[in-house]
Amino acid sequence: MAVARVPAGSFAFSHSLAAAAASGAVRDRYSLQLRLSAIVGSGGGRIDADILRDAHQASSAGDIGGLAEVNLRGVAFRATAETRLETTTQGEAFLSTCLAAWPNPVFDCWAKGISERGEAVCYAAAVGAAAAQAGIPLDFALLGYLQALASTLVSAGLRLGIIGQTDGQRILAALEPVIAAAVSGALTRDPDAFGSATFAVELASMAHETQYTRLFRS
Repeated sequence: MAVARVPAGSFAFSHSLAAAAASGAVRDRYSLQLRLSAIVGSGGGRIDADILRDAHQASSAGDIGGLAEVNLRGVAFRATAETRLETTTQGEAFLSTCLAAWPNPVFDCWAKGISERGEAVCYAAAVGAAAAQAGIPLDFALLGYLQALASTLVSAGLRLGIIGQTDGQRILAALEPVIAAAVSGALTRDPDAFGSATFAVELASMAHETQYTRLFRS
């Protein structure tokens, strides 16, 4: 199962960067790097890392009920309608592609339950479950997921005109220790410490919902 190659449509989302750029809160390499560091370490990246971890563990154990619970938590813990849309749209695209290309009993059973109950799919839960079934170690899956998140948001910054290509690479290089720390945190964190604290990001996401000109869906 080539998990890294599954298309999920992440290019359509900015995780509120579009609104932050419009307001001037994110306007250059420095402010974008700070925003992405917060998202990866304390915001959506932290939520997703914990969800991916728990989904990976449930999938490895063949625990369909546990996987369903993790998925529901991953969908529920979104502060705005657009961040919920972001995870569920990508999650459904990812899961449907995996089901079509790599039939798997755990995925098939989980997807059947989701369909019967009319539930949405959390992207991080789907990636964690798929990574486990593909035999990808949890730390590798977390590293790949968070690196992809950072790269996607840097790409959004490029398309918004906040930075150029070289500054984009500088930001990704600077985020390497942030991503490594986020992986380590997810592997060692008490499950009861689940949550995020990036209020500026959530407020920007709410503002984006009513923004007049929109390049992204979130």
